[in-house]
Amino acid sequence: MKIKITGKELKITEAINDYVEKKLERVDKYFENAEAEVTLRTERTEQIAEIYVTANGEKYRAVTEDKDMYASIDKDIDILEGQIRKSKTKKEKMMREGSLRTMEVNEEKHTEVANEIIKTSYYDIKPMLPEDAVLKLQEKPTHNFLAFINVETGKVNVIHKLKDGKNYGLVEPEE
Repeated sequence: MKIKITGKELKITEAINDYVEKKLERVDKYFENAEAEVTLRTERTEQIAEIYVTANGEKYRAVTEDKDMYASIDKDIDILEGQIRKSKTKKEKMMREGSLRTMEVNEEKHTEVANEIIKTSYYDIKPMLPEDAVLKLQEKPTHNFLAFINVETGKVNVIHKLKDGKNYGLVEPEE
């Protein structure tokens, strides 16, 4: 890994330099050829570490501040490692699912479903008057029909909304 360390209003000691290089090994294991730019600076009582890592056309960045420069560097490394793992996992998932998704889409184009039951819904059929069925259907604005047992005839009926959206139709079996 190619590392460039810069200190702003801060002298980069050999100890800090070695520490940064050692910590960046955790990030380097994810890439074959990576570059890191590390900027260390002091503002008032805060020690700020800013690390940019560029690898495989991807850029990762972490900036943290702490009372201790070493703690700030550690936090940056943890953040970068999390970003890299997340990115790699996302890419792997896309590669894996992308190939499956492409296969499914191609299969759907070739096998078009027609005249088949593709969805089944289950519901309770309760005994009630047709007027009560209208009220029950009005309670559920997303439903277009309601099956029920007509109390007067003892047979299954269906109440449904008409296209005008204001009126209802009743479907009864013939005697």
